[in-house]
Amino acid sequence: MKTIYLGLNLKNPLIVGASSLTGDPEKLHKLKDAGAIVIKSLFEEQIQLEEMEMMDAIQEYADRNAEMTSLFPSLKHAGPKEYLLMLKKAKQSIDIPVIASLNAMRDDTWVEYAEQIEGTGVDAIELNFYITPRNFDTAGADTIKQQINTLNKVQESIKIPIAVKLSPFYTNPLSVISGMDVGKAKGFVLFNKLFQPDIDIESESLKQSIVLSNSYDVRLALRFTGLLYGNIKADIASSGGIITGADAIKTILAGASAFQTVSSLYKNGTDHIKTILSDIEKWMDSKGYDSIEDFKGKLSRKNLKDPFAYRRSQYVDLLMQSDKYLFKDRQR
Repeated sequence: MKTIYLGLNLKNPLIVGASSLTGDPEKLHKLKDAGAIVIKSLFEEQIQLEEMEMMDAIQEYADRNAEMTSLFPSLKHAGPKEYLLMLKKAKQSIDIPVIASLNAMRDDTWVEYAEQIEGTGVDAIELNFYITPRNFDTAGADTIKQQINTLNKVQESIKIPIAVKLSPFYTNPLSVISGMDVGKAKGFVLFNKLFQPDIDIESESLKQSIVLSNSYDVRLALRFTGLLYGNIKADIASSGGIITGADAIKTILAGASAFQTVSSLYKNGTDHIKTILSDIEKWMDSKGYDSIEDFKGKLSRKNLKDPFAYRRSQYVDLLMQSDKYLFKDRQR
């Protein structure tokens, strides 16, 4: 069940996505059956917080003895050292590829911490382009241009392979991915699960809640995986809604080299890794497939005779026959 993702040899296509499941090096042995793991993201807010704490410490010391402030390290070197240490420990504690995840906002932060992350010995880095629009004046094209520029700068500064994790909320995700594919990103993770605020109507306040994915959610990744396969050089890792072995098989048929799962492990425990892999293996045996490559992309747009399979015409057809699909079980 071997596969290649980001140029890395994975013993299987299951990747445990960035989450608290991968945030404790002491517990990573529970994930040893996976093909790879992504260590939970280092966020710009964490970097800024630690920089502010360092600034406060420098100022406090300066107030005591101004002549001694030069003993403190430069502010630009401040940062979440715990995260970098965690990456080192993770790499030492598990014998499968370890992928770091970084989410920043400023170009200098992306580059500086990508370099520091590479220094920990991890196998690859995932740039998490999670962004929440806050400015009415920022055009979508400007955001895309900035992200491509960031990717280029990071790629020029490090040697380990880079994956880009994207949101589906672009006007044309295919165009964005194509622009990032030109010799820069080695892989794309489709898609990011964005934070969506909720409202408590009793307390009349915003509240935070985690909504786990379900198998229905995989359809978004399936569509774009199927459209992209064979049209970009980079590898594709599907993400979101991959709960069962069947979900995973669908992503590979669409063209994914690997898939990321998190919600399935929260719901079923880390032993569910074995269940998913076993289900894939049983299905492959039943179909006579010897390797992932034997069926990867088999149902991508590139390999389908119907050129409209992933397009609007299928949507129109489904709407026109909605009663047939919605009520077929009742008619039995």
